[in-house]
Amino acid sequence: MNKINQIAWDDTVLPFQLDRSDIRGRVARLDGVLDHILTRHDYPAPVAALVAEIALLTALIGPTMKLRWKLSLQVRGTGAIRTLAADYYAPESDGKPARIRAWASFDEDRLDASQPFAQIGDGYFAILIDQGQGSTPYQGITPLAGGSLSACAQTYFAQSEQLPTRFSLASGHSHLPGSDAQWRAGGVMLQTLPAQPQVGPEGGSGKDGLIEAADILQGGESEDWNRANMLLDTVETLELIGPSVGPTDLLVRLFHEEAPRVYDPQPVEFGCSCSSDRVRGTLSIYSAKDIDHMTTDEGIVTADCQFCGAHYEFDPSSLGFEATVDHEGNPVEAQPDPKEGQ
Repeated sequence: MNKINQIAWDDTVLPFQLDRSDIRGRVARLDGVLDHILTRHDYPAPVAALVAEIALLTALIGPTMKLRWKLSLQVRGTGAIRTLAADYYAPESDGKPARIRAWASFDEDRLDASQPFAQIGDGYFAILIDQGQGSTPYQGITPLAGGSLSACAQTYFAQSEQLPTRFSLASGHSHLPGSDAQWRAGGVMLQTLPAQPQVGPEGGSGKDGLIEAADILQGGESEDWNRANMLLDTVETLELIGPSVGPTDLLVRLFHEEAPRVYDPQPVEFGCSCSSDRVRGTLSIYSAKDIDHMTTDEGIVTADCQFCGAHYEFDPSSLGFEATVDHEGNPVEAQPDPKEGQ
């Protein structure tokens, strides 16, 4: 695979369908996007591994939702790794890239040599969909189970959507001749649409009654699904991460007997929605007394974006519902307390 072809598949999501088994899927490759996310933070190895996994999941799941604005994946736990969050912003128009960002919070003193997922502890995995102004946000939550974030996502689709779903993901440092090492990740998502989901009133056959693919698929659908999963089981880490094996070559290698058909790839890039106006909006519910508590000894209020690291500084008199000046320093009238009447 030459250099041009390698670059062509960098930071893309390729949709495909297996015509023989009526299974749809996606192949994602993240390199520059993931490297941008992880090099902005000095994450310890187990944290970086989970941030890479949730970013890749977001890239694979985002295009399936027919988004107008944003899909978010969030993980909250009681362990050393407290929070994982990633956002997928839909393309603004045809041909434009989607945008991805990801971030984690953790207690470094509690990290140990155990598997990264185990260090999240008890908690939940959530998918949130926000279609923008005028719509009601959607939230689906599933328990942390299965030993990986991808297993949690599979459980979500089985439980909430009754869609059998499978992920195979990998990430790591890539050392290409003549270039510096950088983060890369790659993965495959499979999903099938059952004709008539078959789930009993007492839940599924999985642990704690969780629904699994075997509870949903019947007959030929089950055979097709099992066959596609067996083929995906043969994938190797270097095939997923690339760049020496392109996504189309990977699909032919794995699923040539399933008649794979590919569609137009979706480019992705790093993108953050933070801005000074958003920070001002967040602080607009606070009184002058509250703002005073946030003010530094230097007489400013600061805010840092956890995703991209952007740093903002504000005149405290321009913040909150009792602001006396606007962001340009012009006098303004104080606004009513938004907490009154609640």
